[in-house]
Amino acid sequence: MKLTNLPAQITDRGETLAQFGKARLVKHFDGKLELVGGTEDDRQNAREWISMFLHEAVVREVQP
Repeated sequence: MKLTNLPAQITDRGETLAQFGKARLVKHFDGKLELVGGTEDDRQNAREWISMFLHEAVVREVQP
């Protein structure tokens, strides 16, 4: 395998840290956190959990 092809093969799908209904809290390799998907109730539950356990984190919300 050539190293020039390596960056095209690496994808950063991230690691799911927690799931709240259909909403997922995802941590990417660069350290950024995203709240992805779910209903408004799922997202509200996730925000409450984040405020208690990851209060120092900055989370970007992504709409499905």
